Amino acid sequence: MQEVDAHIERVKKLIELEAHVELKEFINDMNISDVAELINEFVQYTLYLFQLLESQRALAVFRILDLSNQELLLKSLPPNIRLKILNELPPDDRTALLSELHSNAVKDIIKDLNPEERKITLSLLGYPEESIGRLMTPDFIDVRLDWTVEQVLTYIRDYGKRSETIDVIYVTDENGKLIDDVRIRNILLVDPKSTKVEDLIDGRYISLNVNDDQKETVNVFQMNNRVALPVVDDTNILLGIVTIDDVLWVAEEEYTEDIQRIGGTEALDEPYLDISLMELYKKRIVWLIILFLGELLTISAMSNFESEISKVVILATFIPLIISSGGNSGSQAATLIIQAMALDEISIRDWWRIMKREIKSGLLLGGTLSIISFTIINIWHFFSPVFGDHHWRIAFVVGSSLIGVVLWGTLMGSMLPLLLKRLGADPAASSTPFVATLCDVTGLIIYFSFALFFLRGVLL
Repeated sequence: MQEVDAHIERVKKLIELEAHVELKEFINDMNISDVAELINEFVQYTLYLFQLLESQRALAVFRILDLSNQELLLKSLPPNIRLKILNELPPDDRTALLSELHSNAVKDIIKDLNPEERKITLSLLGYPEESIGRLMTPDFIDVRLDWTVEQVLTYIRDYGKRSETIDVIYVTDENGKLIDDVRIRNILLVDPKSTKVEDLIDGRYISLNVNDDQKETVNVFQMNNRVALPVVDDTNILLGIVTIDDVLWVAEEEYTEDIQRIGGTEALDEPYLDISLMELYKKRIVWLIILFLGELLTISAMSNFESEISKVVILATFIPLIISSGGNSGSQAATLIIQAMALDEISIRDWWRIMKREIKSGLLLGGTLSIISFTIINIWHFFSPVFGDHHWRIAFVVGSSLIGVVLWGTLMGSMLPLLLKRLGADPAASSTPFVATLCDVTGLIIYFSFALFFLRGVLL
């Protein structure tokens, strides 16, 4: 981070001095990621800095720039440079970019692509938006069973530069059906003249279907320790490959969306500072209205116990304590379950095991808070007898209520994500504010039910 800050300061000085040649040498010696950081930092100089880059470095930087800067460059660059970048972008990166642009801009870009790239792009854009088909690249190396390793190496030298990766070589038949994949190390460690491809295959390949959901690829890569995976259609024809760098982008997007939903807002489609105020308003207002209406139920619940509160005013003192404890325990449980589901540690089939576990957790957590509250109320009464002669009963009300609301909160927080998943919705939508709101209403009912049980005929 300090190095990046030093680069930013250096670039500021060179821009101020208009040291064009020195600045060009400086940024062309920097790491690609650092150059992207600089361009994202100096938005007003995006075009100027980008045009100082050498051709291949410019392409590499463009791939990892923020969407807003990519759009700015597409509008500002001279037509010949813009077309060169778009035609040389890996098909998967180009498809991801076009998916974010306005339809009119997409049409103009597709129209200007060369015929081969246009065909590839239209093919990729034809797949569902969240499918593997949008993520794959058709640039890969495939070979035949009867080739010798020497033939394979010659083929790689001739065509490998156009491939997204040569870490894995794919074996197909004459119809393009996938037979197996072979890691490059296995090819390099054998006699090239006497060894054939068929001698290296073991039939233990893993592939993705072109219509699979992008989210699922993260787990497949993680469980199988792969840098690339083949993508096939329903007849096992090899269509393309997906590489680990694309999967990491998907993982980051999914993680960001889940965090935003857990926080009680719709997922943002753009970086926070780039999204318009009205768009940000639309993303947040829906959940706020839902939560607001949910809290109206809390008012309704309290109004039903108005007479109890008027008789024992001290009960109102503990309401924030009770409902916040339930909401906090529910939020904890929801966050843990959503995270475990995202990592494939649990599934809907585990609901009974989860429920039993959360019942035990809820009783332990609630019991601990109950003991603490019971002790505090009695110590408080010893120094300041505000609870009257029945402080033991009030302590039992608060302590029992804490066990009830914490137990209920943990059950709500753990079961709601599973229920939403079962209904086909996003588990992250059971956001912590939503769980907390539900626990507010039920917490009041639990609290005043215990109050009636312990105080009926005495204070009520």
